[in-house]
Amino acid sequence: EIMAETKEEKKQVVEEKVNPEQEQVVTPFDVQAGEKGIDYNRLIEQFGTVAISEELLKRFERLSKKPLHPWIRRGLFFSHRSLDEILDAVEAGKPFYLYTGRGPSSESLHLGHLIPFMFTKYLQEAFDVPLVIQITDDEKFQWKNLTLEQAHRLGFENVRDIIAIGFDPSKTFIFSDLDYVGHMYPNICKVQKAVTANQAKGIFGFTDSDCTGKYAYPAIQAAPSFSSSFPHIFPTSTPIPCLIPCAIDQDPFFRMTRDVAPRLGLLKPAVMHSKFFPALQGSKTKMSSSDANSAVFLTDTPEQIKEKIVKYAFSGGADTLALHREKGANLEVDVAYQYLNIFCFDDAKLEHIGKEYGSGRMLTSEVKGELIKILTPMVLRHQKARKTVSDEVVISFMTRRKLHFKGSV
Repeated sequence: EIMAETKEEKKQVVEEKVNPEQEQVVTPFDVQAGEKGIDYNRLIEQFGTVAISEELLKRFERLSKKPLHPWIRRGLFFSHRSLDEILDAVEAGKPFYLYTGRGPSSESLHLGHLIPFMFTKYLQEAFDVPLVIQITDDEKFQWKNLTLEQAHRLGFENVRDIIAIGFDPSKTFIFSDLDYVGHMYPNICKVQKAVTANQAKGIFGFTDSDCTGKYAYPAIQAAPSFSSSFPHIFPTSTPIPCLIPCAIDQDPFFRMTRDVAPRLGLLKPAVMHSKFFPALQGSKTKMSSSDANSAVFLTDTPEQIKEKIVKYAFSGGADTLALHREKGANLEVDVAYQYLNIFCFDDAKLEHIGKEYGSGRMLTSEVKGELIKILTPMVLRHQKARKTVSDEVVISFMTRRKLHFKGSV
């Protein structure tokens, strides 16, 4: 980017970046917010998903026999496809399984990457169900400047972080696409034959200049939605329903999957969508592994965490102390408060901070201090847990084997 040299040029650059007419773009490969951030209600309408209702939440809590996770109560997970059908299965005493994944593009995960995995762990414990985790090293080879060997190695390292979250090894199978794809290949072939190139272009925005590997990939992410892709876990020929917790940008994959499933005699997967975890610089985009200052990484030291929050976390406070005391903070754009809304599980404390900060009685520095006190021990606990994950532990999670769960044979 060419730096502007004059005040007029600087003004022009700012006006170009902050375009009030900018349309939001949300795809699996690109997320760009509009001027007011991501409009999630519009995404529900655009993608054709269903907002998670209060009635559904009550049913969810009753059937899980556990208190609702704060991320559901606070709307971080806000949308779904066929979650009611998964609850129907639970009510009828029938099994289901969980499926989520990770695209290994960096050595370390950041806080945003934890969201689907921590929530999936909650679901696994609440319903006592098996879980499959796809490591899409093949996808990152096609989209990033990585060799197959680099993508595979990054996947192996990312699995350490995933295991450190605390998944039950008797109920969890983690697999690399490069290693496991042969077992899913019959289902992959069926999906590929059911989706035309024109449909792939319409769903994913592919162009004639994209390599054929990109066109082939969506079927690989679709295949784990079908229990027959895991005969070592589900030996029965009866299809088992699948629930996929993921960020909303991954929905196009599963919209395609749900479209082709009935034509293939397979079950449509259910999906729960989360909002994006905002970058430190503001809520208009999600975090990026390629920008070290946009995120708190799970490898960061306490000093780095403090510096990033103090220096980079976008403030919703007023420009002057007097104005802040008078007007209060804008909680909707304040990143430190948004992070607290995710990681402060103490409802009374969060409500107190919201009232004090929103009224101007609490300062930005104090709110950032509260966030640092929560994030620092959380990251340190993760680092300690990760150190216990040896190569042998990783291999054990990634070995094809029978899993033990309620209703397993």
